[in-house]
Amino acid sequence: MDQQPAPIGDLNFEDALRALEEVVRRLESGDVPLDESIAQYERGEALRRHCQARLDAAQARIEKIVAGPDGKPSGTVPFDAE
Repeated sequence: MDQQPAPIGDLNFEDALRALEEVVRRLESGDVPLDESIAQYERGEALRRHCQARLDAAQARIEKIVAGPDGKPSGTVPFDAE
């Protein structure tokens, strides 16, 4: 593989997830030498953390609309608030 992978911080969620899936596929194939497997595992873990951070940021922005007594939206509350 001659092509240098994109820096993880530059990837959007979808591209990072595809890259993570590729790492998993390569590791599961069993055809990767040990040293490369370790490097792939480290990249996979960094990709997983990046994806989780992107998901956490997205969840923080998700808000639930709160209806007022007249049934019209009166504001928002965080998605996970009860």
